[in-house]
Amino acid sequence: MTDAAHGPAAESFERIQCQWCQSMNQKSALSCGACGAPLDIRNLVSESGWREAPRIHDMTEIHFNSSTCQVEGEIVPTAEINLGPADSIFFEHHVMLWKEERVSMSVMQLSGGMKRAFAGMPFIISVAGGPGRIAFSRDATGELVVLPLHPGMELDVREHAFLLCSHQVGYSFIRIKGLSNILFGGQGMYMDRFVTTGAPGLLILHGYGNVFERRLAAGESIMVEPGAFLYKDSSVTMNVEFQKLGTGFFGGTSMSLARMTGPGRVGIQSMYVHHHTE
Repeated sequence: MTDAAHGPAAESFERIQCQWCQSMNQKSALSCGACGAPLDIRNLVSESGWREAPRIHDMTEIHFNSSTCQVEGEIVPTAEINLGPADSIFFEHHVMLWKEERVSMSVMQLSGGMKRAFAGMPFIISVAGGPGRIAFSRDATGELVVLPLHPGMELDVREHAFLLCSHQVGYSFIRIKGLSNILFGGQGMYMDRFVTTGAPGLLILHGYGNVFERRLAAGESIMVEPGAFLYKDSSVTMNVEFQKLGTGFFGGTSMSLARMTGPGRVGIQSMYVHHHTE
């Protein structure tokens, strides 16, 4: 009788955990089946604790539910989705690149429409339903960040950064109390919030330049230039602080920085754009 602890059946239960999205993969896998990250990504960490968001290889295919996502291109990357018959995704109105005729389209019902409009948030969210193919892209250089969301997760994302999200994920917006309008150039009191309950989901963001992530321990803080902020776990608190830049002729000048305090993940983008109001 074969020893179950050493036989082929035992090997089938050996898994490698992705250090980017925490998904489990087969022992022989070189990249994560959920997010496409190389499985040795834990080695790509700077001395200060930041690691690069995995640059998804061109034509990498990522599976979610009965659908697949294929990332294409590098300078202005595109996410091509092959939707299963029972699947749907939602997205901001202006990021669709093309679709097959059979892909159905509708509009998500949102609460707080006027508040969203005044806050500079998208107040029209489109929904695409399968079966069929549809593609998305931001009109800017940068990276697409694939974030598989496990049950019980809450993620806050800066305005106009999410590209698409699977239908199982709850979508709303929040106001971060205590933040002044200096954040994000005048409209940063509101952020998109994505919440999973009993089912996992997939969220894809667009970041300008390169995207980096850091995990903060409980009580650990870092100061981030507000325009560089991209996403955070809802457990991470954010407050704007002003730091004076000296005395003398420029004694009245100060710099606004966002204090991010853990526990949780913080994502930043290396090429940030401030959205100024008129």
